Amino acid sequence: MPGQETPAVLDTAGRLRDLSGVVDDLAGPVLGDLPRIDPETLPEVAGTPRLGPPVAGVGKFIGIGLNYSDHAAEAGLEPPAEPIVFMKATSSIVGPDDDVLLPRGSEKSDWEVELGVVIGRHAKHVPQERALDHVAGYCIVNDVSERALQGEGTGQWTKGKSCDTFGPTGPWLVTPDQVGDPQALDLALDLNGERMQTGNSAAMIFSVARIVAYLSRMMSLHPGDVIATGTPPGVGMGRRPRRFLKEGDEMRLSISGLGEQCQRVGREP
Repeated sequence: MPGQETPAVLDTAGRLRDLSGVVDDLAGPVLGDLPRIDPETLPEVAGTPRLGPPVAGVGKFIGIGLNYSDHAAEAGLEPPAEPIVFMKATSSIVGPDDDVLLPRGSEKSDWEVELGVVIGRHAKHVPQERALDHVAGYCIVNDVSERALQGEGTGQWTKGKSCDTFGPTGPWLVTPDQVGDPQALDLALDLNGERMQTGNSAAMIFSVARIVAYLSRMMSLHPGDVIATGTPPGVGMGRRPRRFLKEGDEMRLSISGLGEQCQRVGREP
């Protein structure tokens, strides 16, 4: 059940192993010193349980806007000179395969596959060359966005990004040693089986290291903070004609080495 998840680790055969006898949760300081343990020594999780977000107790959910040069081009905007920063409410976070529920009255909700960065160690005024030392791992984030709330009326990004269920995260927290170069990852999103987004993190205007260093100049980053680092082209707002989410749609997201998400779209009662 949401809110009652227990920690687990994936073994080499793709089976879930119970970590609850090793750590209470994948949250807080443990993210900076993840246990080194052979998954084969842990009990296997029975059945096919629901997967929750791969990190608990998220303090800040930070987004970076227009961080892919090709996405900025499809939006008709110049690449930013420095990172565009916004916040997503932590209450938007759900599991990787949980339903996305359109808010009441929404007609312009959109998809965004993004590389998520999970902070493992406190970071403040961190130089770029040491910024990745503060990263616990990486995951997929769907930065679902209600474009009318984001850009119309008073036009505030945080409003458009923070609706309940608008932050599917996971399925896995993958450690940096397994990911390798975070600037060499393929991203993709399919809507109802049709490819909408294809990109590579090499097209990021601001690298993961630069983003972590930049954010740490203005705010402390704590273990468990999540940063969504921007999306490649192919969002609904950028298509001609524009295309937005509707009830019954299915989104499938993937990033090389980080697994896959799949969400059905519903609507809030």
